[in-house]
Amino acid sequence: MLTVEDDEFWEGVLPVEFGELPALQDAVTVVGYPIGGDTISVTSGVVSRIEILSYVHGSTELLGLQIDAAINSGNSGGPAFNDKGKCVGIAFQSLKHEDVENIGYVIPTPVIMHFIQDYEKNGAYTGFPLLGVEWQKMENPDLRVAMGMKADQKGVRIRRVDPTAPESEVLKPSDIILSFDGIDIANDGTVPFRHGERIGFSYLVSQKYTGDSAAVKVLRDSKILNFNITLATHRRLIPSHNKGRPPSYYIIAGFVFSTVSVPYLRSEYGKDYEYEAPVKLLDKLLYSMPQLQMSSLLWCLRSPLCLNCFNKVLAFNGNPVKNLKSLANMVENCDDEFLKFDLEYDQVVVLRTKTSKAATLDILATHCIPSAMSDDLKN
Repeated sequence: MLTVEDDEFWEGVLPVEFGELPALQDAVTVVGYPIGGDTISVTSGVVSRIEILSYVHGSTELLGLQIDAAINSGNSGGPAFNDKGKCVGIAFQSLKHEDVENIGYVIPTPVIMHFIQDYEKNGAYTGFPLLGVEWQKMENPDLRVAMGMKADQKGVRIRRVDPTAPESEVLKPSDIILSFDGIDIANDGTVPFRHGERIGFSYLVSQKYTGDSAAVKVLRDSKILNFNITLATHRRLIPSHNKGRPPSYYIIAGFVFSTVSVPYLRSEYGKDYEYEAPVKLLDKLLYSMPQLQMSSLLWCLRSPLCLNCFNKVLAFNGNPVKNLKSLANMVENCDDEFLKFDLEYDQVVVLRTKTSKAATLDILATHCIPSAMSDDLKN
């Protein structure tokens, strides 16, 4: 959300009006400045699909439009108009594959309005809430019988619950979610959307705001239970963004410790980091959940003593490490003879305290590094 301080900028400028969510086969026109020229570009097509999409830049899943109008690099952020001249979405990504042609994606107006109203309601962007569970479909009839479901009952089975989410206080693995806010969930995880259409039930969750309540009906041990849950945004073990802040780091004797984030992975391994990064790190990116006792995924990134030291930090001198700040505080205040770092996969790194702190000063001076720790760790 941007603005211009000079009021003269807005003179003679007409605002774009938002339109309703289009239907399938409705015509759309995408306007922008993609590669291939310097002047404005206009491409047209139709809405070919409306479903829950994976938002690559935000690492989340929200409602999206698939269109067959060409969307190329430079189109992102440009409006998509309907035949009445109203904006029905914002172009933001496309599918690039040798077997497909002209598959582009648009952020629809319900998602845009949620963002705007979230800011108006809270004075800041709080994000889209999530249910905080992983679930599986219940299309297998034998699975439904084994879980104690009756013939007229439908829903989805909870696989895992995020231990840091509010839902962890009431929901359990193997619970069957029957309905959300009074809307029944089908065995494939969909709910009624519009006439003749269905959509993933996560759409119902994304329509709410952080702090809102939701009524969830579950089946547990053949008994129906009703819960009133307060929704919150999902905290990822590896965050997707640094929110404009410089990365946090701590240096001791040539070792560099930092929290892992998607921007770091992209800078270290390139845009194909999902294929190039170490498998043990990708496993945590894709499947691991945050834990109550750990607020960030802390890794030893660089080491002059051990070339294969890129690893998760578990403990320091026998004390569990919660986050980067706790590690920096423990090292800085350590009076023991040795600094012992316990890493994942039973790897141990030991440094002598006096020589390590002296070596740190030499490294900072040699490489013109202003401080051994980032500013956010000093406060």
